Amino acid sequence: MSYAAGGTEVPPTGSEGSARPLSSVGDIIGDITENLSKLVRQETELAKVELKQSATRAGKGAGLLGGAAVAADLMLIFLSVAVWWALGQAIGLGWSALVVALIWAIVAAVLAMMGRKELNAIKGMPQTAETVKRAPDALKGNEGTR
Repeated sequence: MSYAAGGTEVPPTGSEGSARPLSSVGDIIGDITENLSKLVRQETELAKVELKQSATRAGKGAGLLGGAAVAADLMLIFLSVAVWWALGQAIGLGWSALVVALIWAIVAAVLAMMGRKELNAIKGMPQTAETVKRAPDALKGNEGTR
């Protein structure tokens, strides 16, 4: 600001533009709150659109994988019948059916043991749980207390 001879303020002119009164603290906080609210709404809408697109693709992918699983199951059934029939020529159909059933029992047992091992290895969400425990203290400014 420049001052006139009497010590009074002279509003800026010329290249600085028109004089704009200073906003009150309440106006500034109101603008910040409004802008923050608008930003949160926009980000929420963007997240909804992205989530919908992801869910649509995930559903389509899951459907295609389900179809592939059915086709693979049918292939295994027909392959099992072919092995049963081929073994039946050598040792009889009854015994060959028992051999094919035992092979599938072994495959099922191995897969079950591997699946159980994987499920037992799950530890949940330890980092997320720890972070959530710290959030209240961090909001209070006491993040070093735990």
